[in-house]
Amino acid sequence: MKIAVTARGPELDSEVDPRFGRASHILIVDADTMDFEALDNSENANALKGAGIQAAKMVSEKGAEVLLTGFCGPNAFKALNAAGIRVANDASGTVREAVKAFQDGKLTLAEEANAEAHWT
Repeated sequence: MKIAVTARGPELDSEVDPRFGRASHILIVDADTMDFEALDNSENANALKGAGIQAAKMVSEKGAEVLLTGFCGPNAFKALNAAGIRVANDASGTVREAVKAFQDGKLTLAEEANAEAHWT
């Protein structure tokens, strides 16, 4: 399973960034092997609007099935949901720790957004 995780840096030991659309990086992690690809999200992070929707598109194009983040706004949540990507909010710690927490059932899948639009 491919898991997308918002991150403050490009490594598995980078801290989870609580912002989805405006995270500096999004890591696409193979949950079975822990191999990963770090995506530079700086273009979306600095966008005036639509950051979450553009980040959702990028995550979808990489084949992620789940997103682990801190907060996900309503437009991004709808875009992710439309792409068949489930969202687990309230992720914290490092990317590695967040993936393990999800695998251990400690992060639950969200039914709705948990942030207002344009949250920075």
